[in-house]
Amino acid sequence: MSSNENMAEKSMLDEIQVAVEREKLNLSGMRCAACVQLIEFRIRQLRGVTSFKINSASHRAEVTWQPALITLKKIIGAIVDLGYGALPSNQLPDESEKKANRLALWRLFVAGFAMMQVMMYAFPAYLVPVPQADGDLTPDLDKLLKLASMIISIPVVGFSALPFFKSAWRDLRNLHVGMDVPVSIGILLAFFASIWATFFGGVVYYDSVIMFVFLLLGARMIEFHVQKKTTAALRVLTELTPLFAQRLLCYPENRMTESVDASKLRRDDVVLIAPGDHVPADGVVLEGKSECDESLMTGESHPIIKEVGGELIAGAINLSGALIMRANRVGDATRLSSLVGLMESAASEKPPLVLLADKYASRFLFAILLIALISALLWLQINPSRALSVAISVVVVTCPCALSLATPGVMSAAIGLLAKNGVLVTKGKVIQAMATATHFVFDKTGTLTIGKLRVHQTINKRQLPDMEIIVFLLASASSHPVSKAIADSLSAFGSAAHKHQFWQLIEVPGGGVEGVVDGKTYRLGSFDFCNQFSDCSINIGSELTEKTLSFLADENGILMIFALEDVLRDDALESVKSLMHKGKQVLMLSGDRADVVKKIADQCGITSAYGELSPQAKLKIVQDIQSAGGVVAMIGDGMNDGPVLALADVAVAMGQGAPISQSRSDLLLMSNRLADLDFAFTVATKAFRLIRENLAWAVIYNLIAVPAAVIGFLQPWHAALGMSLSSLIVVLNALRLYLIPQPEHVMIEE
Repeated sequence: MSSNENMAEKSMLDEIQVAVEREKLNLSGMRCAACVQLIEFRIRQLRGVTSFKINSASHRAEVTWQPALITLKKIIGAIVDLGYGALPSNQLPDESEKKANRLALWRLFVAGFAMMQVMMYAFPAYLVPVPQADGDLTPDLDKLLKLASMIISIPVVGFSALPFFKSAWRDLRNLHVGMDVPVSIGILLAFFASIWATFFGGVVYYDSVIMFVFLLLGARMIEFHVQKKTTAALRVLTELTPLFAQRLLCYPENRMTESVDASKLRRDDVVLIAPGDHVPADGVVLEGKSECDESLMTGESHPIIKEVGGELIAGAINLSGALIMRANRVGDATRLSSLVGLMESAASEKPPLVLLADKYASRFLFAILLIALISALLWLQINPSRALSVAISVVVVTCPCALSLATPGVMSAAIGLLAKNGVLVTKGKVIQAMATATHFVFDKTGTLTIGKLRVHQTINKRQLPDMEIIVFLLASASSHPVSKAIADSLSAFGSAAHKHQFWQLIEVPGGGVEGVVDGKTYRLGSFDFCNQFSDCSINIGSELTEKTLSFLADENGILMIFALEDVLRDDALESVKSLMHKGKQVLMLSGDRADVVKKIADQCGITSAYGELSPQAKLKIVQDIQSAGGVVAMIGDGMNDGPVLALADVAVAMGQGAPISQSRSDLLLMSNRLADLDFAFTVATKAFRLIRENLAWAVIYNLIAVPAAVIGFLQPWHAALGMSLSSLIVVLNALRLYLIPQPEHVMIEE
């Protein structure tokens, strides 16, 4: 191709509008981590695919591509060409998938029926291992029983075991070794060696082959149903958004509706939500009154009344009356999509301990095949008749799948269980970090307290024209709870705010806000923040010593004082006591005045409480704890908690908190209940213990089983039973997480 042609092609590509589309896919046929790695690697190589990530727990993938360069059909085709199944997540399982499930049951039935029959023919051989002409089992009868066993084994190997062979051939064709490769090698070696022994003499393993296939099919079927149980909460959340929505064609002129794909809704579309329907987007109620169930998004167990002006969350269920809403956020922009995305991302992340195990598990299969070969060569020197049996046992008894299954089931169960109780896990590392946390550090306002501050008293020190409007402009521009409370108390002055020029707003974490109104600079915030601006001197009366104070100042000094009060959360005392009872160190770090902090700390029973702290001072305290070997869980709400949340080992943000604190959090209390923090600690501790148990079991099992197979202690059918049970134990162990008692939700008036 000439340089001119290259330049022309480049020019053409540059003109292509880089528009991307995103879709979620349901995948099938994956058995282990190697399958995930293969699919991700191959699809990411496709021209036009910008990102592709698989959640190994839920078997869902999210793909982003440029439609000008590639189509979704080609992406799905590429996955199918690799030997796996793929289907867009908004499509229901088709008839072929239901047929595949029925076929799996038939495969299990055939293997189970054949196993019962072949054991009757194998039983006499076990009684007389070496048949003699003058014994009870004559050579002719022995050969007849072997032929009968061979005939019964053929449908098992040719039908029931077919999925293993297909998967192994797919893996070898794609140049990687998955779990079904050693499984298939073991089945085929034992089967064809038995055929040879049937006609030329020797020991047959038909019973072991059939039992192995039956146990493995049964174990995988149980694993499939257990994994569906552990990922139930994730799947429920992903299915909350309805496939279709009733869009009003010309509101408010008429009420005619059309059924449209919910993913095709656009901002400002007007939608009718009938009783019993799911809300298809985030929006505002235009007409109607009803109750909505938002429990799966917020953890709030009671229905919420929705009327004109009320906010609706995508995925909520309309329980009673019909509602008409205007969509504000649609598709991936909704809170539900964000929640599901964070959960799926967290479920696919692994704690550091598990990453270490995965590093070695990926090399495990190659090592086992090498050990099996060496064992066969050694036994050829010791006892040639047992060489094949030992090699098969080594290949079959190993269980790398137990290592790969040790984490996903537990992680999905933990994350789903927490989501049902209003706790959103946004990073997978939090499970290990939360379980090993030694110090729980709380902010005060909006965390231990409700955060709904109320202006208790206003004191004017100097009078200026439109002073209340100036305060409203400054306060309404901030998301801090103190500013919100002041803005709410002065909301009556909001209608006249547009008459004033307001710009250059600066918000200082831990200090307050500064802005220019009508050409003059003002500050609203703490005393130290205002004192840096002008030399302030003020005497605070004893009646205000336990109140939260905020000051308005100009370059000449203090103009107004706002005394605010807050109330302790109903569940704060119980939650703090529970953490202390479990041996955790509990601290309170706040930027509020020391006497206010001490009052709240005394009410909670916290002995280590510090007030009047800047963000830098908070950072220093947390750094000192970590330097001493402590693992810090920081629970914060306001903007000034952002830096500390980023530093902490576990960052916990309240669902009502400032966006910056939520964006830096590992754990988000959507329910705003501190009792759920204690529940999250309990779940994380249990989950991490189960992961360690699973990893320990997988390692100990293989350390015992492999040497036992090498020295000849295990027959192939023993190996099949051990391998199947090893995987089952790991998967079933994850279900123990559901034995944790669910918390009784405490209703908090806010």
